[in-house]
Order: sequence, then structure tokens, then C-alpha cells
Amino acid sequence: MPAPPQTNEPFTPFLQHLWLEKGLSENTRSSYQRDLRQFQEWLQEHQQKTVTEATRDNLSDYLAWRYEQRYKPASTARCLSSLRGFYRFLLREGELDRDITANIDLPRQGRSLPKTLTESDVEALLKAPDTDTALGLRDRCMLELLYACGLRVSELVTLTIDQINLRQGIVRISGKGGKERLSPMGEEALTWVLEYMKCARPGLLNINDSPVMFPGRRGQPMTRQTFCYRIKHHQQTAGITADVSPHVLRHAFATHLLNHGADLRVVQLLLGHSDLSTTQIYTHVARHRLETLHAKHHPRG
Repeated sequence: MPAPPQTNEPFTPFLQHLWLEKGLSENTRSSYQRDLRQFQEWLQEHQQKTVTEATRDNLSDYLAWRYEQRYKPASTARCLSSLRGFYRFLLREGELDRDITANIDLPRQGRSLPKTLTESDVEALLKAPDTDTALGLRDRCMLELLYACGLRVSELVTLTIDQINLRQGIVRISGKGGKERLSPMGEEALTWVLEYMKCARPGLLNINDSPVMFPGRRGQPMTRQTFCYRIKHHQQTAGITADVSPHVLRHAFATHLLNHGADLRVVQLLLGHSDLSTTQIYTHVARHRLETLHAKHHPRG
């Protein structure tokens, strides 16, 4: 896990704390940093203050400004969570004698339903890459793994050879906070992994002993942005009108498991959610299956 960059910003010690003691990923730390920088810039422009000089009224004015600028409630809630962590850290370190985020409630936000894809859309997407080419075979393998294992895009692009057990058909995933989980690939994904490793991966690598599972054109690990671009390209090839992203395919993984009778706690483990409440948002997608089961088994159905 790379260390946060050294800067003279007032929240640098807090970001280092998130890295050293909390073990948060680089992406999560970057989100904290963006939230803190935005508040700092707003304070300088509107209040001529620093983050350590801000008052509770300043913070309230900032949240009101975000509302006027039509920021989404979820974005503001995440921002306030970042600021709360920062000010509580300063309080514990003795840098401040009060927490300006105390007793400020998170903005109310409706719980948005995750976007997903139909099974036919997923099938079309998986078949979109041209598997007669090395890049197409790589993309097909990545899409198959993404859908078969419910991976986050960051987990997919950072996969290494030693995380894949071909004999057992298992992927060992290093998720958020360094937590590991095991996910079965299934026969179809395993078939494509074997084909890719035999026919495409060696030619894509510049370094023969590199552990990178999915290299880009120059043999380096693929970036999240590159894979997001590739998946959009395959969406267009497949003629799918719904918006497709790696996260949407992860939602489809959970949705289709539930629709086919999987237990919610099993889906929680496969997704790598630490809290079952995070997974419960998917229960709405199984409504049709529940109605069918009720009609079949209930005496009044």
C-alpha cells in the first residue's frame, strides 16, 4: 500500500494516520483529501480562514453552500464524514480544543437502488470482445471474472497470478482495508482464464516473470480508467442501451445470485461487505423471486 504523498497541508498528518493506523486504501484516502481540500479552499475564499480556525458556524455555512450548489446528499454526507474524522483526529492529538462537527447531522438521503443489468445484457456484454485478438481475449477474461466473482474494479486490475488457484478454481481477493476473501470462479470463467493465460497473457507482458494478471499494452498493470474505457467500448459493441460500468456489473453479480436463490449472507461474503446492512440494498431485486415463492408455497398464495 503506497504511503500518502508528503505535503505541507494541515491535514497531511491525518492522511498519514489513515494509512498507518486505519489501513485505508489509496483511493479512499484520495477521497478524504479531496473533501478536505475543497473545504479548505471554500474557507479561504469565503471566510479568509484556515481549517484549524474554522468554527461550527463556518461549517454550517459550508454545508448550506453545498446545498445551494446542488451537491448530491450522498456526496455531502461523505464530505461531512471526512471532516468529522479530521476534526476528531485533531482533538485527540491536542491540536484543537473543540470538535466543530459535533452535533451536526448528516444530510438526509434516500437510499438509491443500485443500477444493474439483465442476464441477457450481461451475456451480450461478455460476448462482445473479439477473442481472436490478445486484447479481446484479455478483456473477455476480465469481464468473466468481474461477473463471476463480483469484484471491485480496483480488485480486478490489481490481480496477480498468485491470487488465482487454477486447480481449485478460486480467486483470493485483497479487498478494502486489506481484508481477504475467497471467491469461486465457476467453470465458464475458469475456462476463459486458462485460455487467456495460455494464448494471450505471455504476448502482452514485456517482463516474462511479471506477476501482473492483466497487463496493458506496455506490459504494465492496467489502470481503472483504462478498463472503464474498455467496458464502455464493449457496451457499444453489444448494443446495450443501459449504462454499463464495472460497478454495475458487480451489482448484476449480486442481483442475479439473489434472483437464483442465494442467501443474503453468502452474497455479503462474496462481495466483501463487512456489514450485512450494506448488502441488504439488494433485497429489492429479489422481489419477483419472493413473490413467485410466496405464490407457490403459501396456502393463500
